[in-house]
Order: sequence, then structure tokens, then C-alpha cells
Amino acid sequence: MTQLVDNLADLTALRDRDALDIALVSAVHDMLQPNSTAICRVVGDAGSERWRTCAQLLQGQSQPTCDSAWADLDSLPTLSDKPLRQQATKTHQILQTEGAPSLTLFPLKGNLDSIGVLEITTEQPLTAELKRLVSGVLRLYLNFQALLDYGERDALTELLNRKTFDGAFLKATLEQNRADLAEEQAPEDRRSHAPAGTYWLVMIDIDHFKHVNDNFGHLIGDEVLLLLARLMRSCFRFHDQLYRFGGEEFVVLMRCNGEDEAAAVLERLRATTEAYQFPQVGTITISIGFSEVKTGDTPSAAFERADKAVYHAKGHGRNQVCSHAALIASGDLVEQAANVGDMELF
Repeated sequence: MTQLVDNLADLTALRDRDALDIALVSAVHDMLQPNSTAICRVVGDAGSERWRTCAQLLQGQSQPTCDSAWADLDSLPTLSDKPLRQQATKTHQILQTEGAPSLTLFPLKGNLDSIGVLEITTEQPLTAELKRLVSGVLRLYLNFQALLDYGERDALTELLNRKTFDGAFLKATLEQNRADLAEEQAPEDRRSHAPAGTYWLVMIDIDHFKHVNDNFGHLIGDEVLLLLARLMRSCFRFHDQLYRFGGEEFVVLMRCNGEDEAAAVLERLRATTEAYQFPQVGTITISIGFSEVKTGDTPSAAFERADKAVYHAKGHGRNQVCSHAALIASGDLVEQAANVGDMELF
């Protein structure tokens, strides 16, 4: 019991979602000593959903493992590959198989990004008392996850908010650096298993948004922001991180295989937005600027490049997608030397 209390105390001290999943899996594993413990969530667009293992701990392992956040969807199991998981998420009931080993699934339903199951494999079926104990730990976990959502998400759009960006940026760049190092050191036959691509920072600004507020009122303006956030979710992939930075300004941190792929994704969002009929307002357009995240970048340095690109888009006709690198190559922008050592916090 003392170990369980310590594990729960550690869990509620965390502010990172991935670390929270690891802490939950570790706490349950220490408590039950099962064959395996895993958190698996549904990811992907409607019709092509997959199961992603967010944290898994096997008997004898010292550290949990997980599927990469940037894993290729086709490499992950489909919903129909795991029918018991599917049933648990639909019925919101604890499911358990008989015999040895036994599989017990606890449904997880929190925010938009956390529909899934806690999956536990044991030699014998869990007793009713143990299932109640795990359910109690899960309630604590979900309540704490909800508190994180409250502090990390924009109240209107439910996108991530500005104060979470720096931490996510640092985490992404560290992951990229580790992937680059592993690729340099790994044999050729192992490189294909690393997540492909590099990180890109995107700034999105609604054109003439002040006119929307002035002509239709702030309630209609809020509706435009909410609907644009929904369009963004439909155009980006499950692992892309979407932020509202305030007002009509949005930011995306995504991973793509080169500038052409990033530009194609952003052009799709631009065209989708232009074609959408916003109630009362009609059509709106957006200007987009983007830049690749470079080795050693600070959040402010990457943000400044994307900001210059979107500023160029707004100053040259709006309703377009501009790459900072392409603008430099064409001579429309001039590269400035980085201020090494300067740190600017948002």
C-alpha cells in the first residue's frame, strides 16, 4: 500500500502527458505484478483509425516502451484487429477474458485525444477487489488529466494554448536530435524503423479578422475561430500539435518529409478554409508562414522565421502559403544571423 501511495504521489506531480501515461502503467504494474500493462489509444481520422500503444511495461522490463508519436499509421493495428479493445471503448465497461493468461481491459475516455483502454495481462483473472482498486487509480488519473487539459487548452477552441508551446518545442527538438544521432550510429537495416521527416513550425493568421468582429460582433468572431479550429483538426494528422496563440493567430508544430510535403498539407488547409461557408460571415481566408525547425533552434528563433513568412504572405496579397526558406532562396527575404545565447520566452 505504501508503494501505491508513493506511485500516486509521483503521478500527480507530473505535468507531461507522456510521463503521466508512463507513471500510470508503472503504478499499476507495481501494484499487480502482471505479465504486461499497457495504455492503448485510438488515433487517426475517421475510417482509418488505429491503435497506438502509448506506454507498455512487460514483466522483467525496467522501463516502459511505446509506439512513436510519429509512427506511420499503416504500421499500427487497426481497430478491428483488437475487437476486445473496440468493445470496451464502445460499451464503457470493464472486459475480462477467462483462462490463463487473462486479459482485462479498462476503458479510458477523457479529452479529444484520450479514447482508449488500459490493458492488463495476468496469469489469472483479476478479482473484483483488484478491479475496483485499478478503477480507483484510473479515476484519479483521469481527473488529473482533466486538470492538465484545463490548464493547457484554449477554452474556446480546445486547441493547445500558448503557454504549453515552449515545453513541446523542446521535447520535439530533443527527440529529433536523438533520432538523428541514432540514424548516424544504427546499421543501415535499422534506419528504416526510425520516424521519418523533420519538424516544421507553422503560423496561421486569419485575414481581415478585425472586419469580422467589427461587422458581425465578437460572438460571431468566436464562432469563426471555433470553426477554423475544427477545420484544422480535419486537415492535420493525429500527431500534429495545434495551438491557438491568442486572437486570430494559430501555430502548428508538425513533422513532414521535406518542404514540399509541408507546403502541400498547408495548402490543403488554406483551400479548405477558403471554400468553407462560415455562418453569417460567408467566406474567410488565411495567410500561412512556415519554417523547418533547425538543429539548436530556440522557440523564439523558429517562431521568428515563421512569423516573417506569414508577415510576407499578408503583405503580398494574403490568402497564401509562404515558406521562409523559399523566400530566402528567391531573395524576397534576407537571412539574418542568429543571436546566439539570447533567450526569449513567450
